[in-house]
Amino acid sequence: QLSLVESGGGSVQAGKSLRISCADPDSRFADYVVGWFRQAPGKEREFVAAIRWNTDEARYTDSVQGRFVISRDNVRNAVHLQMSNLKPEDTAVYYCGARVGSVLTRNEAMYGFWGQGTQVIVSS
Repeated sequence: QLSLVESGGGSVQAGKSLRISCADPDSRFADYVVGWFRQAPGKEREFVAAIRWNTDEARYTDSVQGRFVISRDNVRNAVHLQMSNLKPEDTAVYYCGARVGSVLTRNEAMYGFWGQGTQVIVSS
């Protein structure tokens, strides 16, 4: 069982950067895929990025490709999402999800563990 905790959200101006993190201090992410999803007001939750812990392979949605970087932190057993050149349309609650296995799926139904979310607000 995982108990995921997100951190690092906040309010920034467009064009700035922010890093959010997902951690479970009591477990290890080995053999998991960890993903980031986001939900903007009035919209459905959508896939942002995912990383396969064992191989460091990552996948991104098109709208963040080249601006966001997902990475693993072996020391803190955490997954970070470094967000650069933020846009107002990136405003959302960002959720961390995890699933056992190796498939870098965009399908949130395939993720069995979730955090509570962290708010990111980007102002123009």
